[in-house]
Amino acid sequence: MANHYPEFRLRLPNGGPEARGRQTDEMGTNGSRKFVVGPGQPVRPEVVPSFAKRVANAHRLREELLVEGRIRPSRTWPGWLETADEIVFNSPSEAAAVLRGRSSNGWVEWKTEDGRPLSDFMPGVWAGSNRSWLVRGSNVSGLDLVRRMWLREGRVTLAASRLRQGVEQGTSKEVLRAYIQEDYESTATYSQKQELVEELHAFLSRMKPGDTVCTISDGRLFVGQITGEAEQTESEDLRSNLRRPVTWQETGYPYDELPEELQQKLSVQHDVVDLTTVQAVVEGLGMSDEELADEAEEAMERDPSVEIPAITARRELELPEPTDELARELHVHKASWLREVRDLLWDERQLVLYGPPGTGKTYLALKLAEFLGGGPEQVKLVQFHPSYAYEDFFEGFRPQEDPQTREVAFRLTAGPLRELADLASREGNRHIPHFLIIDEINRANLAKVFGELYFLLEYRNKSVRLTYSGDDFSLPPNLFVIGTMNTADRSIALVDAAMRRRFAFVELSPRVEPTRELLRRWLTSQEKDSEPADLLDALNSRIEDPDFRIGPSYLMKKGVYREGGLERTWRTKILPLLEEHHYGESIDVEKMYGLAALRQSLAGPSV
Repeated sequence: MANHYPEFRLRLPNGGPEARGRQTDEMGTNGSRKFVVGPGQPVRPEVVPSFAKRVANAHRLREELLVEGRIRPSRTWPGWLETADEIVFNSPSEAAAVLRGRSSNGWVEWKTEDGRPLSDFMPGVWAGSNRSWLVRGSNVSGLDLVRRMWLREGRVTLAASRLRQGVEQGTSKEVLRAYIQEDYESTATYSQKQELVEELHAFLSRMKPGDTVCTISDGRLFVGQITGEAEQTESEDLRSNLRRPVTWQETGYPYDELPEELQQKLSVQHDVVDLTTVQAVVEGLGMSDEELADEAEEAMERDPSVEIPAITARRELELPEPTDELARELHVHKASWLREVRDLLWDERQLVLYGPPGTGKTYLALKLAEFLGGGPEQVKLVQFHPSYAYEDFFEGFRPQEDPQTREVAFRLTAGPLRELADLASREGNRHIPHFLIIDEINRANLAKVFGELYFLLEYRNKSVRLTYSGDDFSLPPNLFVIGTMNTADRSIALVDAAMRRRFAFVELSPRVEPTRELLRRWLTSQEKDSEPADLLDALNSRIEDPDFRIGPSYLMKKGVYREGGLERTWRTKILPLLEEHHYGESIDVEKMYGLAALRQSLAGPSV
């Protein structure tokens, strides 16, 4: 065995002692490089509950070594175990797992005395942090390679039937592009060649030992760890001539029970998909909260500022329950109504507040979103209008000036939904609710504005390929949408059944609570006379169409209560709305809806 590597060290959990070992260039039975641990090295006395499930081979090996007496009670560290003789492991990860009693990434956990990980000393492209990948193998030319080969033989493969022999690990994307252009010249379209370049480059040059690999078969997700370099082989049927060794977990996870954000990434329709954005979710599969807590405690012993990504990813997304204090602040008749709106948002993710003008739809949407999201920084507001388009809302090419050359060119620019979605999906933000408020949602052509995103509003666990950037995109689970709709606006005809199916609808109207007595509650809180509420009730009783009744917010402004303010507001704000409503009709709006007429009706018949 070659011994030109430095000595590597492994810190055992719970403040335990440090084990030492050495890397070799001899290949193990699973295609990885063997790792040697000498006699007298410490071993953790117990294992975590998920050890047998997540690292079945290492668990079996540890049990065999205990039975054979090659791992025994330690004479140096009371309460610990130790190796009795030299043990040769198939990989650094297997060695680390046996010694630590838990799933381990030996490529980063075995370190030199000065803290450099083992991966820094390996040949090929090994730089950078570990990543997670999806490689599909359940439908390769009609065969399920996952069951037939991968799980049984401990590998993952990628079909490259026409790729020339001699392509090595670490080959650049430019070289691969030239090979594929020549080797697949007449057998693949341009887009197929581009896709093949990306997949082969990921498999050959971006993946590395220690990375996590996932695959799907029979409705279950299988997870493993890459344990060695890529190699090219010639299979008889030319279906799978690129492969990597993998240590697979023994059982899979039901797809339907996976977290939504992981399902979104798994729905991307490529044979190789980078899952690093949900790596923390994958790493936490099969681990209990107690195991993650132990891992966090161990990590904090090494660095108190560190946070375990799997624990962060497992934080539950919650919408706080509206309080009586919030109901009083918003002058809502009871907190249970706000709780019902919160529950609708939780269940549907999209909600529309609809009603006549002046019913406080936008104000309520903003205040409720700020409460549920924990602050205004999690809330973004946009207003739709007839010329609003997909390029304004999500992404599109817009003229921008280069700050250095001062040249103007069209560049792909994110719109408010893309910006908020990117913010909500950042690591560390995924348990924090984010809200997009769409004011006057019915004034735009919704099918045109949402484009392919219309699908995602209904199928939140899926992803789509974007029109301009070509990215695979999904709506984060913690992104909620609240729209407002003015029912007096004739553009309500644009609201089709497709939108109604994707949104929950909540009415804010003077005929129902919380709007019906809103003005009266507000006047009481401000210690003002109730006449404006009486006048508004009298006004709305004369308007037959409920969609054109007047909301209380027109009379909830300071200017209304200065000298002459009520008359001015009635003349310049309220009567023009009713003039428009009765346009073309022979109705004297002032005589029917003016303050003098309403005050006379409230005073009763004259004697």
